[in-house]
Amino acid sequence: MSKLHQLHDRYGQSPWLDNLTRGDVTSGRLRRLVAQGIRGVTSNPTIIAKAVSGSADYDRQLAALTAAGRDAEASYWALVTADLNGALAVLRPCTTAAAATTGSSRWSWPPPWPTTPGPAWRPPGRCTDAWPNPTCWSRSPPPPRACPPSTRRSARGCRSTSPCCSAWTATPRSSTPTWKGLEAHDGDLSRVHSVASFFVSRVDTEVDRRLEAIGTPQPLALRGQAALAQARLAYRLFRDRFSGPRWQALAARGARVQRPLWASTSTKNPAYPDTVYVDGLIGPDTITTLPEPTIAAFEDHGTLAATITQGLEDAEATLERLAEVGIDLDEVARVLEAEGVAAFAKSYDGLLSLLQTRAAEASAS
Repeated sequence: MSKLHQLHDRYGQSPWLDNLTRGDVTSGRLRRLVAQGIRGVTSNPTIIAKAVSGSADYDRQLAALTAAGRDAEASYWALVTADLNGALAVLRPCTTAAAATTGSSRWSWPPPWPTTPGPAWRPPGRCTDAWPNPTCWSRSPPPPRACPPSTRRSARGCRSTSPCCSAWTATPRSSTPTWKGLEAHDGDLSRVHSVASFFVSRVDTEVDRRLEAIGTPQPLALRGQAALAQARLAYRLFRDRFSGPRWQALAARGARVQRPLWASTSTKNPAYPDTVYVDGLIGPDTITTLPEPTIAAFEDHGTLAATITQGLEDAEATLERLAEVGIDLDEVARVLEAEGVAAFAKSYDGLLSLLQTRAAEASAS
C-alpha cells in the first residue's frame, strides 16, 4: 500500500495534488496519481496561467472560443471549467469508494478552485455566489472579507473553502462563516462541506527572512520552526472549535467539521528536509496538498506517524520565543496573504492579456 493510501486509511488525512493542467488529465497522469492515493486536486491562477502559456494543450479550445466571439474572461472560465470537469471525471471513483466509509473520506475528492482574484477582493457578489459547478469548492478572500460569501454558500448547502491563512489565531475567524451558514441552512447538513486553508512553508520563508535580518544567535536558532508550531496550534484550536454543545447540536443534524487544509507544503529552503511539512502535519480530518516532487519525496522517504498533536508545549514555547525576539506572526500573516492575492491577481491579469493576444492573432490570420 502506498504511503498516500496510508495517509488516508490509517491517519484520516486526504492527500491532494497541488496542481492541475489539461495534460494531467489527457495524458493519464492524474489517473495514475489517483491510483497511487491522491484524492483531490487544487489549483490557482498562477498554475492555470503557467499551464495555458506553457503548452499547446489549450490551443484548439481557445481557437474555437475565439471563433465564437468569446472575450478573454469568458474564455478563461471555459478553459478552467473544462479542466475542472476533466479532473472531476477522473476523481469520481474516490467518491464511490468512499460511500461505504464515514468521516472526511466521503467528501475529500472535489478540488477547491479559486475564484478570480480581482472580484474576490471586491464586495461580495458573483465571485462565490455564481460559481459554475456546485460540486466543487470555491475559495473566498481572507477573513474578515471571506465571511459573507462563505456564510451564504454554507447556508445554501454549497462547498466552500476559507482562504489561505498564515496565522494560527485566524482559526476561529475562518470557521465563523461556516458556523453561521450551517445554523442558517434548513436542509441536509451532511451535504455541506468546507475546508480552511493554511499556508505552511511560506510562513517559515518569511519568518526566517526576518530572523536573519536580526542576525543575532537567539533569533537565528529559531529558523525553520514557526510554520509547524503554529499549524499544530491551529489544529488544536480547530479541534476545540468543533466541539461542545453548540457543535453537537449541528452534528446531530449531520454537520461535518471544517477540515484544515495544509497549503504550501513544498520545502522552499534546501537546508530543510524535503518532506518536513508533510511528515510534521499528519492527523485526522485534515488535507495536505502536495506538488508532484513532494509526492515522490514522501513516497520515497517520508515518515508516517500521527504528528499533528505532538509537541504542543514546544510549539507554544516556540511562538513565545519568536515574540520575544520581535517576530509578529499576525503581521507576517498579513504580508503573506497580501502577497498571495497580489501574485494571483498578476497571474490572472497576465493570462487575460495572453488570451486577448492569441485571440487577436487568430482573428488576423
